Amino acid sequence: MNKINQNYKQRRDALLALVANEHKAFTGPIILFAPCDNPAGLFVQDSNFYYFSGLQEPASVMILNDATQDFYLPNYTAMRRAWIKNDATITENNIESFGFDTLRVTGKSIDAIHVYPYFDFTIYSKVIEYITAALDRNEKIFTVYSSENCQSWMTRVVIDRLALVIPHLQENIVDISSQIAQLRRKKDMLEIETLYKAIDITSQAHYAAVTMLKAGNKESDMQAALEYVFTENLSVSAYPSIVAGGVNGTILHYNVNNKKLVEGDLVVVDAGARYNYYCADITRTYPVSGKFTQEQKTLYELVLACQELVAENAKPGMWLFHKDHPEMSLHHIAVNFFKKHNVDQYFTHGIGHFLGLDVHDVGNRSQALQEGDIITIEPGLYIPEKNIGIRIEDNYWIVDQAEPVCLSEGLPKMVQAVEEMIQQALDVDLA
Repeated sequence: MNKINQNYKQRRDALLALVANEHKAFTGPIILFAPCDNPAGLFVQDSNFYYFSGLQEPASVMILNDATQDFYLPNYTAMRRAWIKNDATITENNIESFGFDTLRVTGKSIDAIHVYPYFDFTIYSKVIEYITAALDRNEKIFTVYSSENCQSWMTRVVIDRLALVIPHLQENIVDISSQIAQLRRKKDMLEIETLYKAIDITSQAHYAAVTMLKAGNKESDMQAALEYVFTENLSVSAYPSIVAGGVNGTILHYNVNNKKLVEGDLVVVDAGARYNYYCADITRTYPVSGKFTQEQKTLYELVLACQELVAENAKPGMWLFHKDHPEMSLHHIAVNFFKKHNVDQYFTHGIGHFLGLDVHDVGNRSQALQEGDIITIEPGLYIPEKNIGIRIEDNYWIVDQAEPVCLSEGLPKMVQAVEEMIQQALDVDLA
């Protein structure tokens, strides 16, 4: 077993131990489901499933207990191999190298290319038999089944469909989302390295986008440059890219990206690459003319100073948001900073979020920051009446009582550095 696969095995072992410790009143298997194929686009593995396997197989299942850890694949015929390249990463020949004991099939043979959400129940017949037998032994089924977790809704679709033919399944499910979140929250070095790669790709993409920063070009021209670099580096967009010029920059999740860039406007570029399932999330604000006006510069430097102040305080024991202890809340530190400068009414969102396998990753804002967290810090000011939107967002690694490590520090954000970056990209003299 190589080091990477051993890491996934260690995560599964840790999950088994944690669930056993926190649910001592019950016994039963941990069963994790992958989503079915996406009929409208590319398949994206569930973050929890990927965290414990590193595998991207659609419609697969992991069944974990104290005795064995088994992986189940749909029982495809050779027909699938004619349509899908590398249709299965895990095989009977390499199953042990992934740390699993046995490779099994989910059910009867499928003479099809994909398994879609409203699948024939025979596709999962073996899994249905296993769950039914466990329930007959008065065992519980430990799985991800949170009504509040939008990230895993596609795995809930699989479970809800199986519940149509497995009596009493839903009432015997124990949701282990919180235990999984507890394990996923602190990032190990493999995760940090992968995140850093996603961040590096995103920084390169910003440089490419700036080459299209010309009045008369469209926001979509900058978007195309961003996403070309993502694709070139074997990644995809972690979320819909935001390229918002002028008043569009005051719309927090604007992603139409079809307006022309106007001389004198600012453009907010909020984009992130997802590389090996780990997500970057970086925002910069660029002047279309290549130089900030005095008013733009004043506001921009307020946002930058706010980010620096928040970063200085982003340590274990602080909170992203805590209304009862504002002195310990990074959000309230940002609000109070802007209030001193009479612009707090223009800061209209939270100061940041957790980052990892998901753009808004596992992590509870009601809990204090911990060593090993990855967060964003993203203050902004949005003034529609002035056509000004400004946001600066970086990705930070929380370390022991020291100032956090800014993983995206390589992308310029000081006023002079941004203006020089634009000058170099466009090969013009803006002095």
